[in-house]
Amino acid sequence: MNFRFHSHEPKPYSFFLEYTEPFAKERLAEQLFEQVSAVQEKRPIVLVCIGSDRSTGDSLGPLVGTFLEKQAPAHLHVYGTLAKPVHALNLAETIHSIQTTHYRPLVIAIDACLGRLSSVGHVFFSEGPLAPGAGVQKELPAVGDFNIKAVVNVSGFMEMMILQNTRLHLVYELAELVANSFHLLDAKLSAESTRTTISFTPRSM
Repeated sequence: MNFRFHSHEPKPYSFFLEYTEPFAKERLAEQLFEQVSAVQEKRPIVLVCIGSDRSTGDSLGPLVGTFLEKQAPAHLHVYGTLAKPVHALNLAETIHSIQTTHYRPLVIAIDACLGRLSSVGHVFFSEGPLAPGAGVQKELPAVGDFNIKAVVNVSGFMEMMILQNTRLHLVYELAELVANSFHLLDAKLSAESTRTTISFTPRSM
């Protein structure tokens, strides 16, 4: 007799969208707010924007961090910018610094990745840690309670060369979308702290 065992554990949360979709930043911001609100419990929100300014495709994380740093968010702690990138050489040190600086931080890791042709231009927001460097055969420590991955090019042979020859325009657009979504999240968190209401999705006139 064959028995089937069904797991009742919920699947890890996952959401994705294409960067040219209408109201993309509002939709991503709404998902960020829902997930953060469910688990935050007044934990500091830390963004780890991983990547290097020495490679076009890998510069998405530092671009996100730079955009956010200029917006000076009130509720987000940002690590990884073009001026001070978080990359393979200092990732472990950065994780240690976050753990000693912030009490029970809620960490969201952000990085570029390679994928299928049909996935290029998509942003994936998922529950669980990010394994940076996996796409280019690097063993780095996993980081994050949640992660955001933006697909900047097609995976295949010689991934490092592909990242270095990725179009900056796409990387910039994806980074701007992610940063603007976090800016909306920060505004929503500020509104919640003063008990006012902000709607992400514009109303039709």
